[in-house]
Amino acid sequence: MQKISLLASAALLASAPAMAMPPPLPEVEGKDAATLRAEMESGQIYESLTGLVYLDRIGKIDDYGPKLDAVIATFSQTDISAEGKRLYDERMAGKARGPLHGIPVLLKDNIEAAGPLATTAGSLALKDNVTNRDAPLVARLRDAGAIILGKTNLSEWANIRSDNSTSGWSAVGGLTKNPHALDRNSCGSSSGSAAAVAASLAPIAIGTETDGSITCPAGVNGIVGFKPSVGLVSRTFIVPISHSQDTAGPMTLTVRDAAAVMTAIAGSDAADPATAEADTRKTDYVAALSPDALKGKRIGVMRDRVGDRADVVALFDAAVKQMEGLGATVVEIADSRKGTEGLGAAEFEILLTELKAGMAAYLGGLPNAATPKTLADLISFNRATPEELKWFDQGTFELAETKGRLDSPAYLVASAKAARLAGPEGIDRLLETHDVDLLVGVTNGPAWVSNLEKGDSYNSPGTGQLPAVAGYPHLTVPMGAVEGLPIGISFIGAKWRDADVLAAGYAYEQASRKRVAPTYRASVTP
Repeated sequence: MQKISLLASAALLASAPAMAMPPPLPEVEGKDAATLRAEMESGQIYESLTGLVYLDRIGKIDDYGPKLDAVIATFSQTDISAEGKRLYDERMAGKARGPLHGIPVLLKDNIEAAGPLATTAGSLALKDNVTNRDAPLVARLRDAGAIILGKTNLSEWANIRSDNSTSGWSAVGGLTKNPHALDRNSCGSSSGSAAAVAASLAPIAIGTETDGSITCPAGVNGIVGFKPSVGLVSRTFIVPISHSQDTAGPMTLTVRDAAAVMTAIAGSDAADPATAEADTRKTDYVAALSPDALKGKRIGVMRDRVGDRADVVALFDAAVKQMEGLGATVVEIADSRKGTEGLGAAEFEILLTELKAGMAAYLGGLPNAATPKTLADLISFNRATPEELKWFDQGTFELAETKGRLDSPAYLVASAKAARLAGPEGIDRLLETHDVDLLVGVTNGPAWVSNLEKGDSYNSPGTGQLPAVAGYPHLTVPMGAVEGLPIGISFIGAKWRDADVLAAGYAYEQASRKRVAPTYRASVTP
C-alpha cells in the first residue's frame, strides 16, 4: 500500500499540460467539487494537476502535520497523473463527462477498486486482499470522470466486531482523528471518509452505512453525508454486514456534490437483487435541487430525539425556525419512539445472522486463495494476531458465529418484526399520522474524547436507527457547532424519496451556510 510523502509536490508542475508558462499550483482547501469543476472549465486549474495536489495534501496533513490517519493507501502519482492528463485531454476535446469529470474521490476501504490497492476492511486478515476489480459503484464513478485517489480508514469491519470498540480504529490504519479537535472521535464506521473530506484531502469520499456509519461520521466531522434508500446503489464487491441494511453513499462538503455523486452511482446491478428497482427509481438528483424546496412542505420535528443539551437544542431550534422562514410548516412530534419497542433486539439478531452468511459469501468469492473464507476463519486469525485484539475484543463476531442460517426461525421472525417496526409502523406511520412530508432531527451530539482502552462514549440522540433498519433515505447537513465541534441536522423521508430528502437538505443548507472549517486543535475544553 502506497502512502504519499511530502516530496509529492516535486512532480506537480511536470504533470501540467504543455503550455508556454505552467499555471500556479491550485489551492484546494475548503473547495467543493462544483467549485473545482468551474475552475477546470475556466482553465484556472487542470485535471492533470488537481489529483496530485490532493495527494500532496494527504502527505502533509494525514501522514505528517496533524496526522489524521484518515487515509490508508493511495494510488501512485504516476497513475493519478496519467488519469488526470487523459481527462484533461477529454475536456479539451469537448468530451467532459459531467459534474464529476476530473474530480478526485476517496473510497472507504471496504469497497473494492481495480489496481494494486488491497481492500482490507481495516483488518490485517485482508492486508493482501488485492482483487483487481471495481465495485459497480466505482465503475460508475470512473465512467462519470472521477479520479479514484485511494482508500480511507474505517472502524475495523465497519464497527461490527465488538461492542467495546473505539470508532475510527483499525489494525491497518490506526485511529482516525477528528480534524476539529484531534483528541475527539471521528465516529464510525466511515470515519476516515468523513475526516478526509472535512480536511480537504478530497472533495468527495464514499462511505458505507449499516446503521449510522455515514451520518454519524459526517455529522461529527461537519460535512454532508447521505445514506440513500437501500437498493438504490449496488453493494457488489463491498465487504458486507447486512444485506437488509447495507448501502454505500456520498460524503461531501455540499448537498449539491452529494446529489451529483448519487446521479452517478445509482442504478441496478444484476449481482445485487436489492437493486432491481434502482434503474426505474433513480433520477437526476442535481436537477431536483431547489433553494425553494421547503416551501409548502410539512416537516415533522422528532422532538424526543433532539437530546437534552441546551446548546444543541438551541442550534436545532434555530434551524427549524429557519425552515419555517423558507416556507415550511413545522409539526412537533413528541412520541416518535412510540411503537418501536423491541426494534433494537430484532435488528441485532438480523445483523448477527446476516453477517455470518454474508461474510462467508464475500470471503468465499475472493480471488486470493490465501484469504480467510468464513467468519470462523476471521475469529481464529484474530486470536492468533495480538495486534488485532490489542484494544478490544471480538465478542460480536463470536456471537454471530453461533447463529443459524438465513432460514432459521429466529432470524425470520426478527427480520419481519424489524421491517414492520421501522417502516410501516415507524417512519411511514409518523409521516401519515402527522401528515408530514419529511422528518427532521439532530444527527449527533458533540464528538466525544477518543479512548482506546475504554471504547466509545456515544452521545447521539439516536435519529439514525429508523431509516437504517427501514432502508429509507437519511441526509445529514451541518447546522453549526458547539465548543467548535460540529452538529448535524437530519432529514429523513420515505423509501425511494431520495430526491425529496436531498432537495430539502439543500434548501436548508443554502439558507443557513453552517459548515465550519476544521482547526486541527489538539483538544477542546469540555
